[in-house]
Amino acid sequence: MQRAMRLLESVARHEHGAPAKQLARETGLALPTTYHLLRTLVHEGYLRRDKGLFFLGRAAERLSSSGAQQKRRSTVVEALAHWRDAIGVPVYYAVYREGEIDVLCVADTPGNPAVEEWAGFRETAHAHAVGQCLLSQLDEEARRDHLARYPVQPLTPYTVRDDHSLLRRLDRLRRAEPVIERQEYALGTVCAALPLTVGTQAATVAISLPAHQADRLLPAARRLQDEMGRLLGSLTLSISI
Repeated sequence: MQRAMRLLESVARHEHGAPAKQLARETGLALPTTYHLLRTLVHEGYLRRDKGLFFLGRAAERLSSSGAQQKRRSTVVEALAHWRDAIGVPVYYAVYREGEIDVLCVADTPGNPAVEEWAGFRETAHAHAVGQCLLSQLDEEARRDHLARYPVQPLTPYTVRDDHSLLRRLDRLRRAEPVIERQEYALGTVCAALPLTVGTQAATVAISLPAHQADRLLPAARRLQDEMGRLLGSLTLSISI
């Protein structure tokens, strides 16, 4: 395994391919061993051979892509954990892609637990700050398409009552301002979400608090906004985890 990895690393350094003899010299492997390993790696799809030269194959490229994706995910997880500890609130990271809301990461603690998903987040975008913030970043056609698939329904006495009321609220939201939601998704909980847009990808970072701490919500959201400004570069690069 170790020798095969050495060969893969050596091939990766040659954008235009390399012959077996050169790879043997670079890795310090005997030529027969090199040929044997190269044949195996080609068979498994980690390398491909073209006119006597060896290149990385699709299997190796998938490994590289997977590693990069894991690194991006780690960046987001670390950022959320940092904000959770700095502000003392649960922090959520969600995106809107392919017509669906995905809550990708949540950072909380036993003392500050995340909101329990008692009604599916995807189906109830109208009722929580995460969903409202993501919908606010879409154009009117995309919003109406989402609501046609997931109609507004009351979850609590505070939930927006119909599509028209929700769309009016979304239109009134100011760009880059926190989206505030008070007990619309779950009684006893208030939430705030901040928009994060890179290219055509809509995303949000959000926080939640018990309703009896509602006076902390807006200051905490402002603090999160400041913290996000410091780490925005690394987070936006990780938006597609």
